[in-house]
Amino acid sequence: MNTRKTWFITGASKGLGLTLTKKLLEQGYNVAATSRTVDALRNAVATETPNFLPLAMNIVDEADVKKAVDEAIAHFGSIDVVVNNAGYGLIGGLEELSDEEARTNFDVNVFGSLNVIRQALPHLRAQHNGHIFNISSIGGFSGGFPAFGIYCATKFAVHGFTESLSHEVKPFAINVSLVMPGYFRTNFLDEGSIVTPKNEIAAYENVREMQTAHQQNINANQPGDPEKAAEVMISVAQEENPAIHLFLGADAYRTAEIKIASVQKDMKTYRQTATATGFEN
Repeated sequence: MNTRKTWFITGASKGLGLTLTKKLLEQGYNVAATSRTVDALRNAVATETPNFLPLAMNIVDEADVKKAVDEAIAHFGSIDVVVNNAGYGLIGGLEELSDEEARTNFDVNVFGSLNVIRQALPHLRAQHNGHIFNISSIGGFSGGFPAFGIYCATKFAVHGFTESLSHEVKPFAINVSLVMPGYFRTNFLDEGSIVTPKNEIAAYENVREMQTAHQQNINANQPGDPEKAAEVMISVAQEENPAIHLFLGADAYRTAEIKIASVQKDMKTYRQTATATGFEN
């Protein structure tokens, strides 16, 4: 078992990041937690303890990310576990969403995490120990959701670079986990955490139906308990050789199994002709 005591968590003022921060502090871990504003973070965590270091950080500004990582290391002496949790949901059809809306989602959900990884890795490599959790989504494994194309694309990107990262840092005894949650009862679907198109197109009825379902029906009725999700992550962080892929929630498992079965069916359909494409000997 590892004894990793200091966690660095982004997007800690809400959602799974907030629940994880509180749970870790309750268990005596050191937590350097980041949010866009320190006041919002302090108010959300509502705990005064020497183990808690709240930090204001703009995740899309790499210099600001470096400053926060350096402050955490200076304060606690090390960082052992990094949780790339900061991100937001974007609902809208691909035709509806502007280039700016799409790129901004990628800036936060993808390039923000890469900023953190680049700044944390020199320290983790030097100490030859560490664990990085990249929070993706079941929407980063299965993209079969109208209205979530860009959001799913950001999470598919997280999926891809996380798998590569796990191999790149293995020689340095750094573990990497790709976390793919289903629906957990956090404020992820609240206003301020989810963004909708500035210019909606009336013809996309299926997109509006999906948008309404998430904002009015699914929100506050998600089946997953974030407290239990946080406990799973804390447990995985103590394993010597954890699996890379961490699906969270029964709904995430169901969706993943449907996707895997669909891919296997498609592969079987075209196997004979699609594999007969090599040069003749």
